[in-house]
Amino acid sequence: MNNLPDFMKYKDTFSTNGFVEKISRIAKRAGVKLVYAALLLYYTLENDKVSIKDKAIIIGALGYLISPLDVVPDAIPIAGLGDDLAVLIYVLHKVWGDVSEEVKNKARAKLSMWFDTDEINVTDDIFKDTPDNAPV
Repeated sequence: MNNLPDFMKYKDTFSTNGFVEKISRIAKRAGVKLVYAALLLYYTLENDKVSIKDKAIIIGALGYLISPLDVVPDAIPIAGLGDDLAVLIYVLHKVWGDVSEEVKNKARAKLSMWFDTDEINVTDDIFKDTPDNAPV
């Protein structure tokens, strides 16, 4: 994670419609952890108590996710979304104190659109490395 791209330059790429469209399109291929991390950040944006600085970091990370011009193109199997996951997890670590139980529950509920219960249970520890969340 030492070689993270400058994802803040992607903040202007973020839009609600772009985010929803991208997550819907890549959910199964991206894996439950990436989608859960993205949803946690997305729903955390709605919290008035989150600082403007943290919101800017979240928007940069989500913009990076939906940008077609990230460091490793998403079309490359496995590696293509690995950089996206690394950025999301990095930002999630930074703002974890702002992620409420309500946001976690809302994100897990949304996952049921794309994943079954066994897959969703992998999100119990979002930061733990698993086959679905191989170290990047």
